[in-house]
Amino acid sequence: MSIKAEAKESRFDALKWLVVVVLVAVGVVANHYFAAQSILYRVVGLLVLAAIAAFVALQTAKGQAFFGLLKDARTEIRKVVWPTRQETTQTTLIVVAVVLVMALLLWGLDSLLGWLVSTIVG
Repeated sequence: MSIKAEAKESRFDALKWLVVVVLVAVGVVANHYFAAQSILYRVVGLLVLAAIAAFVALQTAKGQAFFGLLKDARTEIRKVVWPTRQETTQTTLIVVAVVLVMALLLWGLDSLLGWLVSTIVG
């Protein structure tokens, strides 16, 4: 595990986050205001606003740290050894079999205990 120095926060980071919040709010209000317009135009407008908000957010220290986290996660996903189709099928069948056996055991135990209680109670 590598130790990375945290990016220093700029004094303008709070202002940048305020711009992001305002852009998101403008998108929500505009989507409601232009409800009569075509959904295509509203979606394109929201995507443009989201892209601008994401760009502004990535200019902050926390945004850069989040982007670094995404890159590291992508690298780790590439290292995962995924099971083959046969292994997945076999594991699924084993799980289904164990669930069925446990269901039958619990059903039998419940029936036995119900019968015992009904004979004791009357």
